[in-house]
Amino acid sequence: MNIVTNSLLSVVVPLYNEEDNVTLLTQKIHESLQGYNYQIVYVDDFSKDRTRKVVQGLKDDKVHLIALKKNYGQSLALAAGLDYAQGDYIITMDGDLQNDPSDIPQMLTYAITEDYDVVTGIRQKRKDSLLKKIPSKIANFLVRRVTKLDIKDNGCALKVFTKDIAKDLNLYGEMHRFITLLAHLEGAQIKQVPVKHHARHAGVSKYGLERVFKVVADMMLLLFIRKYFQRPIHLFGILGVLLIILGIFINIYLLIVKFSMGEDIGTRPLLIFGMMFILAGIQLFTIGIVMELLIRTYYESQQKRPYRIKKITVGGTA
Repeated sequence: MNIVTNSLLSVVVPLYNEEDNVTLLTQKIHESLQGYNYQIVYVDDFSKDRTRKVVQGLKDDKVHLIALKKNYGQSLALAAGLDYAQGDYIITMDGDLQNDPSDIPQMLTYAITEDYDVVTGIRQKRKDSLLKKIPSKIANFLVRRVTKLDIKDNGCALKVFTKDIAKDLNLYGEMHRFITLLAHLEGAQIKQVPVKHHARHAGVSKYGLERVFKVVADMMLLLFIRKYFQRPIHLFGILGVLLIILGIFINIYLLIVKFSMGEDIGTRPLLIFGMMFILAGIQLFTIGIVMELLIRTYYESQQKRPYRIKKITVGGTA
């Protein structure tokens, strides 16, 4: 049973070249959230079409438009929306009408009555091409294996967050794909629910096979963040010490060979390897110390947002 709450809801939707979708999307959100207190936060990521003008032309007091100064990508567009959102619960979704706003009330029920910090969708009967499904399945499999977090559909943009979790998410690069994992690292309790999925209403998809490589790169970064972000010296320092020890043992062996057996070691490749291991170990250990200092700076300095806003309009007026 869906529960209507007096709490303010914020529906955050990044937009890029969605002029043919945004009017219908707005209508569907209104239909799905009748009786709720909500705002719609559209973030125009410097669209090349008329998306911005179409949103302004809606003249809808519930619609807030954040126009970015340039194209930053989906992660930073989403970050701008999350930072601006004023709701006690923040809903994220794509602007291509593949997510169905009618799923939002049921997802809110889990967040409100069962006290989940994040409710994320699992797309049922996906209406995507194989070029999107296959990379998605590969990415989801890799994320589950590497992170040990059993999220079945990391690519589903339809999610409900509590305000405190949403505001603590630091999105950058292409990290929107791992937003559920980032929430988990913040201590969020997560609920997965099946949601509807539709074919794109209009426009073209912005994704292709190349995103698999981006996912792998971002996943490696996230693995580092998950295990060593607050203690990088434990990674680089340990590797550095191991290499130094290995180099020292090699050089001790060569010294024994030279002085006890009288053999020439100057032309042996093993001597070069021994010295390289020691130097590489010192470098890694030094990197660990430098990163420790950077982490301290990160936590102690003021954070600046990595995007710039050109204009914010509400109901079509600034």
